[in-house]
Amino acid sequence: MLHALMSLIARCWKPFGHGDDAGNAAAGRECKDGLLWFRDIGKFAAGDFSMAVVQANQVIEDQSQIESGAFGTFVGVYDGHGGPDCSRYVCDNLFRNLQAILAESQSVVTSEAIHQAFRRTEEGFTALVSELWSSRPQIATTGTCCLVGVICRQTLFVASLGDSRAVLGRRVGNTGGMAAIQLSTEHNANFEAVRQELKELHPNDPQIVVLKHGVWRVKGIIQVSRSIGDVYMKHAQFNREPINAKFRLPEPMNMPFLSANPTILSHPLQPNDSFLIFASDGLWEHLSNDQAVDIVHSSPCAGSAKKLVKAALQEAARKREMRYSDLYKIDKKVRRHFHDDITVIVLFLNHNLISRGAVLNTPLTIRSALDH
Repeated sequence: MLHALMSLIARCWKPFGHGDDAGNAAAGRECKDGLLWFRDIGKFAAGDFSMAVVQANQVIEDQSQIESGAFGTFVGVYDGHGGPDCSRYVCDNLFRNLQAILAESQSVVTSEAIHQAFRRTEEGFTALVSELWSSRPQIATTGTCCLVGVICRQTLFVASLGDSRAVLGRRVGNTGGMAAIQLSTEHNANFEAVRQELKELHPNDPQIVVLKHGVWRVKGIIQVSRSIGDVYMKHAQFNREPINAKFRLPEPMNMPFLSANPTILSHPLQPNDSFLIFASDGLWEHLSNDQAVDIVHSSPCAGSAKKLVKAALQEAARKREMRYSDLYKIDKKVRRHFHDDITVIVLFLNHNLISRGAVLNTPLTIRSALDH
């Protein structure tokens, strides 16, 4: 009886992660170093993975997950803003919604199934905001960028809202070189194409994008044009008191200013596709695609995500003319003045496993720590 009780406590007590992977050696070991959380190496259905997160905000707004089972592999990186509520909701529900849709249709993953999962998740979060409007109205001003990768039957799907990024490392012939290929589309108003898209969607609104403090923002408020959440920018009934005055717009909202419609790419995996980097904007603010791919290519697989995070932090320190060791000592919240929350997941592709359609004996479920 005592042994059973102790086993139950051991399964329940997970101080860092929230994945149901107790006893699953494939998941790799969770570690923590100050504000850095990481799994240096683990196994998923199509190869190995490395995962790392560093916190900068008082409450971490980045969330991420890896799910690997009979359907294939699902990776999600959710870069929250305005608070952690929306990114946590998406981490709890987006994959579950995709699972439900595949079960209903009894089919494999498709772009349309992923679209439906995003739509259900957006509708679910909007319903939650409505339910909590009287008690927690500020949840209406939280949102999240979403980056999703799904590997199913030798095909990779990449879906994106906002400005997180997926980059493929591809071997170049027999040269030993590696090319960096961006697979995701970014929806940030600082890109001319995004501003043009917004202007075409809102031809009668000269203030649809505004340059504020040197940064282009939708309605002068938010940089990304697509997200889950941010319902105050999508539904007029939430753009009013009691939300903070800085989010309230004086003009009527005749149509949503932001979209939750993801851009989805379908990519047949090739034998020279070596690895995939999924990361929140906090990484790409400091590293280029080529730099990130070079770091992974020139490093051991184990610890590669952590190495990317540390390279970004070293660059953040250099920009502020300080030592990395001094930046490391700065606590969360204050750290946000130097860099954002950063999430990195690296998938190393094993094409023998992919071609065989191999699956793990035990389904893999990993979530990054909610707070460090």
